[in-house]
Amino acid sequence: MGTMLVGEVVNRTKGTVLADKCSIAITVSERVRGLLGTSELKDGFGMLIVPCSSIHTFFMRYPIDVAFLDGKMRIVHLVESLPPWRICLPRGTGAKMALELPSGRLMKTNTAIGDELEIKLLAMR
Repeated sequence: MGTMLVGEVVNRTKGTVLADKCSIAITVSERVRGLLGTSELKDGFGMLIVPCSSIHTFFMRYPIDVAFLDGKMRIVHLVESLPPWRICLPRGTGAKMALELPSGRLMKTNTAIGDELEIKLLAMR
């Protein structure tokens, strides 16, 4: 398996940190695997899937928050506490990426559609 990028995700609009340690899934295998097989997504962690215009939570064990972003890192669609065994296909939004976060993180950080995010690369793991 290759080396996955890790970054910090910041909401530039609100001045908040959405994830201290966000895995960035860019290869086909990383994107397909996503969070499958994980038992939880701890506070401060996340996964950015690029490119991505829809997600599913089949075989997941816990709900997640999802922010869909356009090509300019602006939020175009939000889903809070998406339960396991669901599909999310935000048609007509121009979504190019999906940011998966622990359930409740979007509400905690007051994140909204139109907010602009920034990724600060930290490492490769």
